Amino acid sequence: MPITTATALYCLAWGLLLRTAYRGQNQPPALFKVLLACALVAHGYGVYRQIVMPEGYHFVFFKVSSLFCWVANFLILLSSLRKPLHNLFLITLPVSVLALLSSLFIKSDTAPLNLQLTLGVASHILLSILAYSTMIVATVQALALAFQNHQLRHRHPTGLVRLLPPLQTMESLLFELLWAGQILLTLVIITGVFHIENVAAQHLHHKIAFTIIAWVIYAILLWGRHYLGWRGNSAIRWSLAGFASLILAYQGTKLVFEMILGPQ
Repeated sequence: MPITTATALYCLAWGLLLRTAYRGQNQPPALFKVLLACALVAHGYGVYRQIVMPEGYHFVFFKVSSLFCWVANFLILLSSLRKPLHNLFLITLPVSVLALLSSLFIKSDTAPLNLQLTLGVASHILLSILAYSTMIVATVQALALAFQNHQLRHRHPTGLVRLLPPLQTMESLLFELLWAGQILLTLVIITGVFHIENVAAQHLHHKIAFTIIAWVIYAILLWGRHYLGWRGNSAIRWSLAGFASLILAYQGTKLVFEMILGPQ
C-alpha cells in the first residue's frame, strides 16, 4: 500500500510539474511540494518495510535502487527550498516510479542479510547511501546542464531551457553537489577501511575498486575545476564518468551476483 500510494503521488506531482513547464512558469504551485512531501513519506515507509525484515536486511538490487531514489528526491526537495533545483524532478520522478514498481513486482531469491549493525558499520552504510544519492543528484544536474549547453549552442533558447537558471548558476550548483558528494565518498572509504571485514566473503573487491576509481575521477574533476577552470562539456563528461564507476561499484556488482550468478 505505501509503495502504490507513493507511485500515484509521484505521478501526480510529475504531471503538475510538466504542466508548469508547459505553461512557461518558473515555479510549480505549492500543491506540488505538498504532493511530493506526502509521496516521500509513503516512499520512505514503504522502502523501510521492504528492506528491514524480522530475519534481517533485504539489501537487494531493486529495493536498494528505490532507497537511493528516495534519498535523492529528499535531497533535491531540501535543496530546492534555497536553490532552483525543482526542474531536476522532471527526471528523478519517473525514474523513482520505475524503481518503486520494480521493487514491488520483481522478486529476488536472495536471502535477507543477518547483519549486526555496530555504530561503525551503520555509519558506513548511511554515508554510502548519502554519497551515492548525492552523486545521483549531481549527475541529474550534469544531464540538465548538458541539455542546456546543447540547446544554447544550437541557438534554441526556448522551451524548457528558459525555465532553467543561467548557465553559470547551473555549473556552480553542479560543483557544489560534487564537492558534497566527494566529501561523503571520502568518509565512505575511510569508514570502510576501519569497519568492513571479510571483504572476500562479502564479494566486495569489485565494489571497493570501482569506488576508488570513482573517487579518483571526481578528484581529478574538482582539481581541474579549481586549477584549470574546467567547465561545460569537460565537467559534464568527467561527472558522468565518475557516476558510471559508482554505478558499477554500488549496483553493478549487486546486479551481477543477484541476477546473473544467483544467490551465493
